[in-house]
Amino acid sequence: MKTNLIYFLIVINLCFFSAEGLSQETSVPSNEISIDTTLTQDSSNVEPRRFNNLKERYTEDAFNYERTKETSGWWTRFKQWLSDLWQSLFNIDSKGEAAQLTDVMLNIASVIIILLVVYFIYRAIINKEGKWVFGKSSNKTIIPVDAVETNIHETNFETLISSAESELQYRLAIRYYYLWLLKELTRKGLIEYDAEKTNSDYQLELTNHTQAEKFAYTSYLYNYIWYGEFTVDEIQFSKAKKAFIHFLNSIKNG
Repeated sequence: MKTNLIYFLIVINLCFFSAEGLSQETSVPSNEISIDTTLTQDSSNVEPRRFNNLKERYTEDAFNYERTKETSGWWTRFKQWLSDLWQSLFNIDSKGEAAQLTDVMLNIASVIIILLVVYFIYRAIINKEGKWVFGKSSNKTIIPVDAVETNIHETNFETLISSAESELQYRLAIRYYYLWLLKELTRKGLIEYDAEKTNSDYQLELTNHTQAEKFAYTSYLYNYIWYGEFTVDEIQFSKAKKAFIHFLNSIKNG
């Protein structure tokens, strides 16, 4: 009985000391988890910067970055609309590339518009036949001096008229008929040809009343068709052509 009690006490002591040793091995010293709570205080003297007249110095439009679509001008909105259009049509990912394409297209359009304006100004100054509109009017001068008019006596008007008719240039054909008429009147000695003379001058030179009336009528047809600058159809040309041929035949047979 006494021996059993001794064994029991020994076992209790062994268990106690084993548990105490284990707790000492697994415990963390208190100095290893301590936290230093002391803070370093900055004692340097900081002087704040001050900007004088800041709002007054940056009041220009160049420093205004608050620009919305509603407050922008019509030109800016138009360019933005074009940029969005190019971006959607050509699947452009970058808005910057779309804006750059818009600028290029607008520059090209500006050049085309300028060229068209210059062209129409040129056409307004010089008419389709290459005559200056500031020259003498049709009711004073027959036609401006050119290669045909200065050489009417050596010109084969039948060939020129045939070529003009084949190309349906009826107005040009009437012009040649009129010059041919002046050539025949000069050849017969009925008038004295001068490119600077007027229709009235030639009419006054014709002493024959019938010839003067025919010349007045053919001059009217010439001025109406040639200087009228409108399209002449085949029927109108045929009527005018008959009048010129009839007058030419009467001069040749007279």
